[in-house]
Amino acid sequence: MLKIVCLPLFLFLLCSVNATESRLKDLVTVKGVRANPVLGYGLVIGLNGTGDAGGEITNNSLKLLFQKLGLDPKREIVSKNVAAVIVTGDLPAFARQGQKVDVKVSSIGDASSLAGGTLLITPLKGGDGQIYALASGSISIGGLKQGEKFATIGTIPDGAIIEKELVTDFEKKKSVRLGLNNSDFTTAARIEKILNTELGGKYAMARDASTIDLIIPFEYQRNVVQLMALIENFKIHSDQKAKIVINERTGTIVAGGDVVLKPVAIAHGSLTIEIKDSDANVSGGSKKKGDSLYFIDKKATLSDLVKALNAFGATPEDLISIFQALKHNGALVADIELL
Repeated sequence: MLKIVCLPLFLFLLCSVNATESRLKDLVTVKGVRANPVLGYGLVIGLNGTGDAGGEITNNSLKLLFQKLGLDPKREIVSKNVAAVIVTGDLPAFARQGQKVDVKVSSIGDASSLAGGTLLITPLKGGDGQIYALASGSISIGGLKQGEKFATIGTIPDGAIIEKELVTDFEKKKSVRLGLNNSDFTTAARIEKILNTELGGKYAMARDASTIDLIIPFEYQRNVVQLMALIENFKIHSDQKAKIVINERTGTIVAGGDVVLKPVAIAHGSLTIEIKDSDANVSGGSKKKGDSLYFIDKKATLSDLVKALNAFGATPEDLISIFQALKHNGALVADIELL
C-alpha cells in the first residue's frame, strides 16, 4: 500500500513493506554469479574532423598501428579524424565464448564528437590483466545532434565478442552462498526457515544478516540449476529497518519500514502539534483543531502527522527540521538519511 501526501514543493511517500511477499531471486544474489567488468584502450577512426587535435598518446598509437600494418611512417602522424578512447563493458555471469555483449566508448582526448566513428579492434582485459573479449564496430551516440552535450560518449550494441570464458563449474557445487541485497537479520532468518521447510531438511544456515549458506541436497547434486530454479521462486516476507530518506534537491521524502511515533508535543514557529494518549476529547485517532494546535492520537501514523503539518502549510524546511528534532528526542523511531 502506498500513501501519498503532497506538500508544497515536496512529495511524501509512506511505504508499507510487509504487505506483500517477494521472490527469493529479488532479495539475494548467489556468490560467484555476477557480471565482471572489462576495459581496454582503443582508437576511433572515420570522424569528420571532430577527433583529437594531436597529442602524444593518440599520435604514438597511430604510429604503432601503422607499424603493425607493415608501414613505417617517418613523421609524426596527426589527424583530426582519429580519437583515443577507453572501452568498457561487463561480462555477464556464465558468459560463453562467442557470446556478444554491449560496450561503452568514451573519449579521453579533446575530441568534440565520436559520431560516425568506427572503433578499431580493441582487446578488453579483466582485473587479472588477461584478455577476455575483443571490441569493434560503429559507434552510436543516441541520435544526438551536432553541438549537443555528451557526444564524446557512445555505445556499440553487441560490440564485443567474448574470447575467454570464466570457469565456474557451477553444476559441480556442493553448496552455494546467498547474499542479501539489503542486510537484515529478520529476513535472513525467514529465508533459512523457508528453505529448510520447503526442501525438507536442515540444508540452509543463516550465518549473519547478509549471508545464508545452502548445502545442495543429494537429489540435486550435479543438477544445481534445477535447484536454483526451484528456490529462487520461493516467496519471502522481507523486512527492513524503519528509515526516512529525504532528498532536498528533488523534493522527495520516502518513509519505509515500521516508522513509530511516540507521544510528544511539537512547537515549530507558529505550528503546535501534540501526539498524546486518547482521552475524553481525543479518541480513536481523531484530530481536534484549535487556532494553531492539532492533537493526534498516539496510534497515529507518520502519514497522519504529515497531513497535520500540511494543514498548517508547513514548508519543506519545517518538515525536515521537525523530523530531525523528533529523531533526536526519541519520539520518532526510525533512521533519517539526507541525500
